[in-house]
Amino acid sequence: MPHSAARRSSADQPNLTHHEQLRAAKEIMRREAIALWHVSNRLDHSFTEAVRLLHEAQGGVIVTGMGKAGIIGQKISATLASTGAHAHFVHPAEAFHGDLGRFHDNDVVLALSQSGETSEVTQLLPSLRSRGLPIIAMTASSESTLGRAAEVVLELGRLEEACSLGLAPSTSTTVMLALGDALALVLSSMRGFREEDFARYHPGGALGRKLSNVEDVMRPLKECRVARLDQSAREVLIQCSRPGRRSGAIMLTDNAGKLAGLFTDSDLARLFEHGAESKLDTPIAKLMIANPTTIRVGQKTTAAVELLAARKFSELPVVDADGKPLGMIDVTDVVGMRLSSEKPSQRPAPAASNVKIFPGEDVFAAG
Repeated sequence: MPHSAARRSSADQPNLTHHEQLRAAKEIMRREAIALWHVSNRLDHSFTEAVRLLHEAQGGVIVTGMGKAGIIGQKISATLASTGAHAHFVHPAEAFHGDLGRFHDNDVVLALSQSGETSEVTQLLPSLRSRGLPIIAMTASSESTLGRAAEVVLELGRLEEACSLGLAPSTSTTVMLALGDALALVLSSMRGFREEDFARYHPGGALGRKLSNVEDVMRPLKECRVARLDQSAREVLIQCSRPGRRSGAIMLTDNAGKLAGLFTDSDLARLFEHGAESKLDTPIAKLMIANPTTIRVGQKTTAAVELLAARKFSELPVVDADGKPLGMIDVTDVVGMRLSSEKPSQRPAPAASNVKIFPGEDVFAAG
């Protein structure tokens, strides 16, 4: 029978209106939120004991789980690793076929299984116990096979999956994910994880740029236009002419090589607008912006972005401790970074919400 014929006919499938679709989606999300709320209120000394084991581990954190729980485990492992822990994920089936060699004597194991009876996970337990590896179980019940084998059980309790059949992992995986985030982020706080550490683990993309220093994103001096202070404007413009992409400003240095001024494309345009082309043959020192605003090497890129935005600059020279130019931050290189650099407290507060998860109970009420 063709695959398409095996499907239910469209006449047999429920036809949900847009309103019904939205209502179902909201109900699913509310069920998951309620489950998170309940589990967060049940957290106890088991959580702090799990954090202690992770914090004191001399080796790494091995995260394992099967199916959807395994996918959540991979994300938890990645979050742990990105916030300073030595963590990686091992697939339980692969572990039983050779990857047990990835486990080392000083490691801590974080095992995920909602039922606590997942065969691929439970078959690892004798090997882990024989090596004396402490196990942190994230599971529904401490009385499950996994729960009984673990030193610490992060008990999820009875959870109803949010799907209409009550079968597809949804609520359980949401709770596991949030609990894994809680472990990783509390652990990173205990380790004094700083922005500088975060930047070291996230050098790429918008996040890396936000946490980077100015020297990481500036245009290096060899790509900038630099000229001597004692030249005429015309000589400087001819000397600094170059093909390709360029910054809209020329950095001017004195005899000691220190930055003395800045001559921008806007300054040049104003000469022509006012019919003062003859001034091109006067010393550029008379036309430049003297003692321009700069930023020191080692400062955060976000500080440069704030300067550019606050003063409506297009260029910002980067200088060393002696005031000598090292490069240039051009606004086109950091466009779009300002909003991402704002802290939540700097952004407009969202409108107050009256959403309740229980009749008469605010979603953020104290537990």
